[in-house]
Amino acid sequence: MILGGSGFIGHGLYQELYPYYNVHCTYSRPNAQYDQNHKFHLWDVETEPLGFLLENLNPDIIISAFRGDFAAQTNAHHELITHILTRDCKLLFLSSANVFDAFVNFPSYEYDKTFSLSIYGKFKINIENALLRLPNEKYNILRIPMIFGADSPRVNSIKEAYRSGTPIEVFPNVVINATTLAKITQQIHYIINQERTGVFHLGSTDLTHHEDLILDICEKLEFSDLKITQVYESNDDRYLAILPKANMLPKHLQITIQEVIDQSVVIP
Repeated sequence: MILGGSGFIGHGLYQELYPYYNVHCTYSRPNAQYDQNHKFHLWDVETEPLGFLLENLNPDIIISAFRGDFAAQTNAHHELITHILTRDCKLLFLSSANVFDAFVNFPSYEYDKTFSLSIYGKFKINIENALLRLPNEKYNILRIPMIFGADSPRVNSIKEAYRSGTPIEVFPNVVINATTLAKITQQIHYIINQERTGVFHLGSTDLTHHEDLILDICEKLEFSDLKITQVYESNDDRYLAILPKANMLPKHLQITIQEVIDQSVVIP
């Protein structure tokens, strides 16, 4: 069961998993694409509890990939935790590199202490802390960095800015790693299939500056005469990067920054 199956990551997961599993998804607003699909279920996190869907579908695996009001999301996750504690099932929670956004001097690993100054990061930490109190086999925390790749929202926004002549915002002093939707969905498929437990960092194995990555993607897209706005948050490098160490995935499921750049172009 993918909560948020109509979103960017959730729909990618549906496409990756449905040939192999009996996959059901939720979507939050009426949509002709999903209304007649019996595998998709209309659910609004801000107005509806999850209990009815959970009882009727009785999923073995629940993937949390939905968005919405933070308070409503928090309540939904506590409902999910109550459910998985009384059922033979587990929850995969899609978290973010932002749970470490208060640490600026180094990259972060799976079991480092989380600390965030942003509202978004604090929200993700709140859910993570609730999951970490559960038996290990009941959850996965999957932390995700910036997602690029062909037709990703970030690459599409770069294309739109270029077409409209709007400056593209870059952060020269921010050191990141990144990934693509295709790689994330393959990694999560593996984690489910192999019944892996614990915390995973699903980013590239190497780092780059945000500005360098954006410029390299623009070069790959063959954009010239770029308009760039450089945003400096400090005089020193600031890390917003999550690297794997404790829970490494097989080599074929790892990704590098160069592969992220290469996959930002649709291959004919």
